[in-house]
Amino acid sequence: MSHSNALRHSDPLAWLIASEEIRQLASRYAIFYGARDTQNLAALFIPDIKVTRETSGTQALKESFDGQMHSLGRVILQVNNHLIDVADQAAATGIVSCRGEIEDADGNWIIHQIQYHDTYKCVDGHWLFARRKHLLWYGHTMPNAPVGLDDANWPANQTGRGELPECLESWQTWKANN
Repeated sequence: MSHSNALRHSDPLAWLIASEEIRQLASRYAIFYGARDTQNLAALFIPDIKVTRETSGTQALKESFDGQMHSLGRVILQVNNHLIDVADQAAATGIVSCRGEIEDADGNWIIHQIQYHDTYKCVDGHWLFARRKHLLWYGHTMPNAPVGLDDANWPANQTGRGELPECLESWQTWKANN
């Protein structure tokens, strides 16, 4: 990854806007993934994104995300550090640190420490992922998994199961169709 932010020196406002839009892109990915909003998740990528050797495009990526999620329960992604290098008004790269709490098909909860190596492209005035490479620092079973908890009924009780993600319309639609 380049440590050049050429745009920062030539057009600081454009650099600032690009950096913030890219930062929001990573956060949207985390939120849409956890909500099972695969349509909006796939739309975060360039329209001609290569999915496999044989497939490309937003619909193929949506179908790929749908397939990946069959073996998962709840997924919580927390975006942490985000290093962004904006090369110019159309290209940037970044590294995103992310902590994941992931429920597998057996109800086990796993903690992941992830680092994404991203390539971004500005298409029709919107920053999108051109490439997103998922690298894993580690995955470890959570010692006190939140499986089988009683309802928290927050704010009356601080511990227990909350309403997310089941209260999200996108989650309900995804569950009904899978």
